[in-house]
Amino acid sequence: MKNVARKRHPEGGDYPLGPPARRRADERNLVGHAGVVLLRRIADKTGLTTALARALPQGTGPGWRDRGEALVMLACAITLGATNVLEAEQLQYHWQRLFPRPISDSTLRRTLEAIDGPVAARVERVRAVIRRVVWTLLALRPGGFPWISVCGRELRGWYVLDLDATIVTCTSRKEGAAGTFKGSFGHHPLGAWLANTRECAAMLLRCGNAAANDVADHKSVLAAALRQLPLPIWSKLLVRIDGAAFSHALLEHLQALTTSRRRVRWVTGWAINTADERAIALDGGH
Repeated sequence: MKNVARKRHPEGGDYPLGPPARRRADERNLVGHAGVVLLRRIADKTGLTTALARALPQGTGPGWRDRGEALVMLACAITLGATNVLEAEQLQYHWQRLFPRPISDSTLRRTLEAIDGPVAARVERVRAVIRRVVWTLLALRPGGFPWISVCGRELRGWYVLDLDATIVTCTSRKEGAAGTFKGSFGHHPLGAWLANTRECAAMLLRCGNAAANDVADHKSVLAAALRQLPLPIWSKLLVRIDGAAFSHALLEHLQALTTSRRRVRWVTGWAINTADERAIALDGGH
């Protein structure tokens, strides 16, 4: 693209002022997705990168790369749009101003392969510890901890947890990919998000044909999310789930979560069909 600055000639007509101004769309003097710098800095400043390095298997040698740094780099690359480890490596080289020491795709694969059950449990504990640090910093800021508002009313003191399943489509026979109940093909993970901070507290990766209203899966994700949330004593928790939670077993489980130190309320829904409407009308007639 060219922008040519022009000035009116005293005797009429225009003439250009100096060479044309050019806007480049290449990697020269340009850093794209600069917001990811904040993501990386937060991981370092809060201690997440160091804590992950301690939780992951360590080694020695001149070519050994920090596994905590590798995971953080991978997360940043995914934020930039990487969909596999090869793209994650290439993105690091493409944006070397953000990643001065790119990590190879083979190192990223070895890092992920090293995360077995015990290591994943240590990573989960690390996430909970660092989340407590971040929540403390949020509470100390001028605006305090973020509380959500519903219908114009601020739910001060309430931590709002949303559970929902989502469809992730794919076009190849990846591990766990299958036909979904919506007629697509891919995966069907179930996650939990804290509405106050918009952070994902827990995620259960599931096959594409996993049921949307599986009670055991909901209990598992809810338990993992509660382990992640640094709720204070005498906390108030609101759990929101759509129609997938409308089963006696799950509702009874939600009701039992209230303890002497934690008050739990829940909101769920159910799409009323024709049969339900007939049953309601029949009951109303009596």
